[in-house]
Amino acid sequence: MNTESDKDRFLKEFGDDYGYPKAPKNIDEIRATEFKRLDGTVYLDHAGASLYSELQMEAILKDLTTNVYGNPHSQTDSSLATSNIVGEARQQVLNFCNASPWEYKCIFTSGATAALKLVGETFPWSSQSSFMYTMENHNSVLGIREYALSQGAAAIAVDIEEAAHDSGSTNPASSHKVLQHQMQRRSEARVVDEELIGDAYNLFAFPSECNFSGVRFNLDLVKVIKQDSERILEGSSYCKGCWMVLIDAAKGSATEPPDLSKYKADFVVISFYKLFGYPTGLGALIVRNEAAKLLKKTYFSGGTVAASIADIDFVKQREGAEELFEDGTLSFLSIASIHHGFKILNTLTISAISRHTASLATYVRSMLSSLTYENGDSICTLYGVPKSKLLCKEMGPIVSFNLTRPDGSWFGYREVEKLASLSGIQLRTGCFCNPGACAKYLRLSHGDLLSNIEAGHICWDDNDILHGKPTGAVRVSFGYMSTFEEARKFLNFIERSFVLSLSHSPLRTKYIHLPTEGFERAPSRYYLRSITVYPIKSCAGFKVDSWPLSSTGLLYDREWLLKSMSGEILTQKKIPEMCYISTLIDLNLGILFVESPRCKEKLQISLNSDLFMSARDGMDLHVDRYEVQGYDNEVNMWFSNAVGRPCTLLRGSGSTCYFCLNSKRGVGMCRDVKTRLNFVNEAQFLLITEESVSDLNNRLYSNLPRDSHGPPIQVNSMRFRPNLVISGGEPYAEDGWGILRIGNNNFTSLGGCNRCQMINLIPQGGEVRKANEPLATLAAYRRTKGKILFGILLRYEDGNSVGQDTNSWLQVGQEVYPDAD
Repeated sequence: MNTESDKDRFLKEFGDDYGYPKAPKNIDEIRATEFKRLDGTVYLDHAGASLYSELQMEAILKDLTTNVYGNPHSQTDSSLATSNIVGEARQQVLNFCNASPWEYKCIFTSGATAALKLVGETFPWSSQSSFMYTMENHNSVLGIREYALSQGAAAIAVDIEEAAHDSGSTNPASSHKVLQHQMQRRSEARVVDEELIGDAYNLFAFPSECNFSGVRFNLDLVKVIKQDSERILEGSSYCKGCWMVLIDAAKGSATEPPDLSKYKADFVVISFYKLFGYPTGLGALIVRNEAAKLLKKTYFSGGTVAASIADIDFVKQREGAEELFEDGTLSFLSIASIHHGFKILNTLTISAISRHTASLATYVRSMLSSLTYENGDSICTLYGVPKSKLLCKEMGPIVSFNLTRPDGSWFGYREVEKLASLSGIQLRTGCFCNPGACAKYLRLSHGDLLSNIEAGHICWDDNDILHGKPTGAVRVSFGYMSTFEEARKFLNFIERSFVLSLSHSPLRTKYIHLPTEGFERAPSRYYLRSITVYPIKSCAGFKVDSWPLSSTGLLYDREWLLKSMSGEILTQKKIPEMCYISTLIDLNLGILFVESPRCKEKLQISLNSDLFMSARDGMDLHVDRYEVQGYDNEVNMWFSNAVGRPCTLLRGSGSTCYFCLNSKRGVGMCRDVKTRLNFVNEAQFLLITEESVSDLNNRLYSNLPRDSHGPPIQVNSMRFRPNLVISGGEPYAEDGWGILRIGNNNFTSLGGCNRCQMINLIPQGGEVRKANEPLATLAAYRRTKGKILFGILLRYEDGNSVGQDTNSWLQVGQEVYPDAD
């Protein structure tokens, strides 16, 4: 596709809005001078976090290195300098939302979530209060519900829809209809039928822009809820009293901050890193003065009190809202830095940023919606595109979607994310901490959600398709420094990876032949070339010439793992340096030897489970229950030093998991047959063939650019962490195997092994470098139904229920008989 002509067409439609034509620098100049680090990277997660400018950071550094800012809780010159810069920052925040300092105050917090938490814990809840919130809300807003319910208040989720009305009506309330979900109440408190007393306060919360879909809510809702709540809520007994309104503007403010001179919300939440990338860990709560007087503060700290006496119950709190609610010393250096971020926004202007980002989002939305298969079916399902321009005057710079295959099934969002990362594109997938919007747009019922949870689905896991439905979506979002080129590269990626790639079968692609002239092809014979045992999950293994089998696979394979103090299982995905922890088992001595370049002493661990171990305990992993034992502090300290963080070593006794063989002997995974597993991800064994690795290396070599001066990329078998490597036959012949025999031992193939970016980690000089290969090449020809497959998974058919069968050994050189009876 001709990128230049694409851009010409884009500029013809959006040229007046794109690129800041009236600013001191246009978008190309901004990218060339202020975001040089993005060269080769397409960053499309500005809804998650925007990016800081390099010139912005230089200005911050100059500010901090030429000025002295001291603790503001003093009267020194450095303290007064800090107080002045904090005061200026407060005014900048108020100006950003067009809020009068006579009507609003700016309270700095540790982030938008902390600002929401502050409202929740200080709001004057009672048993007659209600917390009402739109379904499209971030978890940080939903968390306020806990404070409301714990005080006996009711909580109600609502959908806002367009109401039938006369076209000549000027009353905003007549344009909105509130559809209430089931009322939630935790205590036995009940609202009496008679009129509520005047000091019962309710809170309504909604986002200015939904971070899932990009839908912008009409800020007329502020007036409607505050002035006409009884009519729009149709006289609900739970929705009387004084209504206050909270706007979560953490996402929406980046392109359209709420105008508080027109829409007088009581609380507005801001996040600075979503505006201009830095600082993180700083947010603000903009609160109306009248609303601030109602908040009930219990705790006091340094800076929030005018006076206190230590040995009697006496405290005099400060009267100003900022001083009262900002506990402890402010993050004053971070506050000083927001001036430089606002300078960028003011130079470009928010209206120009809004038009710039909207042009890119509109273009991507339009191009995605035009993608179809030959039968006319749409490839892309977009979320949040409004049916009514009344409720959502326009969309924010978010495009949220899922992709479908020609047969109507869904591509998993993790597949999209994985392939995008390999193409240098950073985007976001999942529910984006917005469960209500996720359920609404994906049409997931309560039954669907509970079924997914029972299946083990949690936030940020890999369960992207459950029961035939997506559990989340793909989201791309644009910021003030985003470019057309980034949008076009993303669209090219979608077309290349999900449209054009379906024109051929990705598996069993004809392999690359080496010259064979003069040789006759003999019947294929296969031999076991290497055996590798990995005692500790994600650490280095060791090769052996022969090794005993057990009911869990190779004896002692993945029988140990490392667990962080927070309960996280440690792997190379998060700690790549684990590859430098080497292991060796001496069966005669009954000892596991462990070495690390970070530890002077070699660790020796007895294989006798009764020695140096704690009491047995239970642990859940991969939705299975394991019985585990821990070790003493000396062992745990050794591994903590080896991985560079506190952790514990655990030894398991095997679990029960379920797999099945695909009825067509395909390469997909499923679950059915009972198997005992150690701490493996999927199966007891991983088998690869030398021929398949050789074919991959041929492809890596052929993909090398002609003008490349570096050495060709080549991988060896151990990059894939196999237990068994065999030789013989054609590349990928193993894909079609159902059962096989090695020596006198029988195995069943469970299908292909889904590869992740761990195979792209390259240990080098004591460090670990991350590359795109070989996963990028594998994705081009070994991808099927959301998985990039290489090697096959095996189950050992031992005939035993537990323990080691001392008569069953594998030995290098044994012949392998695929599909043996």
